[in-house]
Amino acid sequence: MANPINNTLTASAMLSGGSVRNFAGPLLIIMILAMMILPLPPFMLDILFTFNIALAIIVLLVSLRTTKPLDFSVFPTVLLVTTLLRLSLNVASTRVVLLEGHTGPDAAGKVIEAFGHFLVGGNYTVGLVVFVILVIINFMVITKGAGRIAEVSARFALDAMPGKQMAIDADLNAGLIGEDEARTRRLTISQEADFYGSMDGASKFVRGDAVAGIIILLINVIGGLIIGVMQHNMDLGDAAKNYTMLAIGDGLVAQIPALVISTAAGMLVSRVTTDEDMGQQMIGQLFNRPQALILTATILGVMGLIPGMPHIAFLLLAGLLGALAYYVTRQSSSAEVKAPTSEEVAAPASQDASWEDVVPVDTLGLEVGYRLIPLVDKAQDGDLLKRIKGIRKKFAQEVGFLPPSVHIRDNLELKPNAYRITLKGAEVGNGEAYNGMFLAINPGRVSAPLSGITTQDPTFGLPAVWVEAALYEQAQTLGYTVVDASTVVTTHINQLIHGHSSELLGRKELQELLDRLGRDSPKLVEDLIPKLLPLSTLQKVLHNLLEEEVHIRDMRTIIEVLSEHGSRTQDPDELTAAVRVALGRAIVQQHYPVGADLQVISLNHELERILMQAVQTGTGSSAGFEPGLADTLLKEANASAQYQEQLGLPAVLLVPAQIRLLLSRFLRRAVPQLKVISHAEVPDTRNIKVTSILGSNK
Repeated sequence: MANPINNTLTASAMLSGGSVRNFAGPLLIIMILAMMILPLPPFMLDILFTFNIALAIIVLLVSLRTTKPLDFSVFPTVLLVTTLLRLSLNVASTRVVLLEGHTGPDAAGKVIEAFGHFLVGGNYTVGLVVFVILVIINFMVITKGAGRIAEVSARFALDAMPGKQMAIDADLNAGLIGEDEARTRRLTISQEADFYGSMDGASKFVRGDAVAGIIILLINVIGGLIIGVMQHNMDLGDAAKNYTMLAIGDGLVAQIPALVISTAAGMLVSRVTTDEDMGQQMIGQLFNRPQALILTATILGVMGLIPGMPHIAFLLLAGLLGALAYYVTRQSSSAEVKAPTSEEVAAPASQDASWEDVVPVDTLGLEVGYRLIPLVDKAQDGDLLKRIKGIRKKFAQEVGFLPPSVHIRDNLELKPNAYRITLKGAEVGNGEAYNGMFLAINPGRVSAPLSGITTQDPTFGLPAVWVEAALYEQAQTLGYTVVDASTVVTTHINQLIHGHSSELLGRKELQELLDRLGRDSPKLVEDLIPKLLPLSTLQKVLHNLLEEEVHIRDMRTIIEVLSEHGSRTQDPDELTAAVRVALGRAIVQQHYPVGADLQVISLNHELERILMQAVQTGTGSSAGFEPGLADTLLKEANASAQYQEQLGLPAVLLVPAQIRLLLSRFLRRAVPQLKVISHAEVPDTRNIKVTSILGSNK
């Protein structure tokens, strides 16, 4: 049974935490508006004016410490609230000044008195001039400039939104980012446009506040003279002195925080987004060049020696700048002194040959011509590295292991626009790409030709044309598939690493795969390796699966099947066949969606009988086929595969389990699109329909 005391305490805690925070904003606005209506004593005015100054300083310091404008996205609202607070205080202080101004300079509180006497020396003429200057600086310079920057930034942010959204979608489709990061980036783009748009509008508040400050000052002075002379029978001089000083103090105590807030707005919208705040940027970029400091110190020193100049001020500042230049020079030279020393020490040792000179061969490599270097250079906005990382991540998710990194280097022996993909030092693919141009691939149904560099798509061999960026939309309209240079290279790499996945699974990758599985099921791995099977046998089984494009994501099932059959045989082919049966549902699902009928190619009974006899008599290899039978089998297999593709169906040959391996190895190179599966691999729940019979024309 629930304890009512605990429930009460919990409700109180929730009320004191979340609810107070929720009501803080509305209460603050109501209190500000109430100050325009309710009379306030001078002491309360002192507290509120002091709070207004403190709030302005806090806003300025926060804006200086932010690294990007969105870190202070609430600033437009803060600008409105502070402006409303100043206007409310002006109204409240005006009421007190006009009612009690005849009693003396402290009628509206000590803060207004201090600003009216201490800051301007009690001279209301000087006070008027200072007030007007502050208003001009705030209205004509800072606020106008900040508003213009916000207006242009908002326009640029809105114009760039479609392009940024398309870039996010492209990165998401290429696998470079996930859904969460894409959602975050889209939200950031929207917030940037909203922020600069709000800042553009909020700057009008400050401009209106400056105009209101001048009008309120005039009203206070004129109204005070009328009230003092007519109602309180004061001399014109005394009334002018009292009410003018109070009005000036009231205006200054409001305009100085307004100037601080406007400065914060200008700082926030004028900064360039980096990882450093405003202070770090200014110190790091303004005072880190000793040549500029030395030249400035020299000029000041020369000016300080001219007769009639203030020698102490100029020479003192010149000395300080010279000392700063010396310090910056020492700091930069001490940071670089270690590198030449280490090179000088290493130079004699490098004359002798050593094992360090033996460079291991990269498992995966990409060599590019010099015109393709911008694609892999981050400084030149090259995105090929990010795309390759996305390919590796997607491969790991689809196939089941992380492929080796792709090592990229330039090769001056290649053509300027050529690239070459290597596997263990040997070339497995090559092509050409033109940076800044687009490859328009003809899928077979384009409505008109394009002018450009005629070529072939290096990945699939389709006819294609390299076109200028200006023809991008025209090519899409004509029915071409248009991709940029980075996409051409990454698609080619993606196709090759999938085609050579079995060669990419080395002993290192396999051990990492087992270590990862061992963290979740240590006993499962320990019982198999090395008790039942050596690591080399497991690697061969996985190679067999990958050669026929069977993913190995379900390592738990693979290990369990090998543990079951490992005590009976250690033949990799027999173990592979047992694993394929266990993975049958996943194998079939790679070619046919769930619920669809398996429309497959089947074998002629006579041909099936001949192949079964070949396996049983020990001649079951592709080399043991009678030449006429082998030639006929290849021709009919190719024709059946093409027929399946014309029907829009996967090219799958369904055979008995005994001859599956024989036919798969025989047809793999000649008809790579034809996949061979056995009856044992098909789940009982799937329906089979034979679309053609291989060997029926024999």
